[in-house]
Amino acid sequence: MLDTSPLTVAVERFADRLRAAPQSRLQRGAAEAALELARELSVRAQRLEAAARGSADAQGAAAEREMPDAGIFVVGDQVAVAGLDLAEALRSAAPDGTKAPSAMLDEAVRLVELAEVRAMR
Repeated sequence: MLDTSPLTVAVERFADRLRAAPQSRLQRGAAEAALELARELSVRAQRLEAAARGSADAQGAAAEREMPDAGIFVVGDQVAVAGLDLAEALRSAAPDGTKAPSAMLDEAVRLVELAEVRAMR
């Protein structure tokens, strides 16, 4: 089983920073960057879960559900939920020949770290 702790640590750190951020910072773009990240992590989790089920939407045939914009004060929770969903999907993923789960994990951690830098600068 893949150790996804690097992703969960990065996601929780960023989510905590968002929850503690002042409204002015959230309004200046932090919330937007966080929502973009949450949506991307959510889509990646949905694709992995679809591949695990062997359904047709595994290859993108069906549209993924988009995380809604619930407002600037909940983006920390949205990042946390999407990130933890992706971590669980990665732990359950079987290699499908396109990219190893460990490579997907590394890529997801980089996405979180880059989003945090953009949001908190």
